[in-house]
Amino acid sequence: MDVTFLEFCGEGREQQNMRKSRFSEEQIINILREAEGGGTVDAVCARHNLSKATFYGWKKKFGGMDVNEARRLRSLEEENGRLKRLVADQAVQIQILKEVNAKKW
Repeated sequence: MDVTFLEFCGEGREQQNMRKSRFSEEQIINILREAEGGGTVDAVCARHNLSKATFYGWKKKFGGMDVNEARRLRSLEEENGRLKRLVADQAVQIQILKEVNAKKW
């Protein structure tokens, strides 16, 4: 195969990962429970050096979850992203093959 084709399809380059959170799922769940247990949101955010926006984003995403459920959610999100990239790469390859087959030899 042509080297440029491999680079275009992303097979020759390393995958760029997003930055990981400073907090694990367990820590996030514990912070949310701490606020539910009677602490004010301002105090909890100050204690853990969080913004209110981060806290409420976590509450929207992880509110009412158990630690195992949060871990499962993260693994499913990672798998979903991987599968979306796979589908996008396949779509590009199909488009390239269609263009090659459409040319008159």
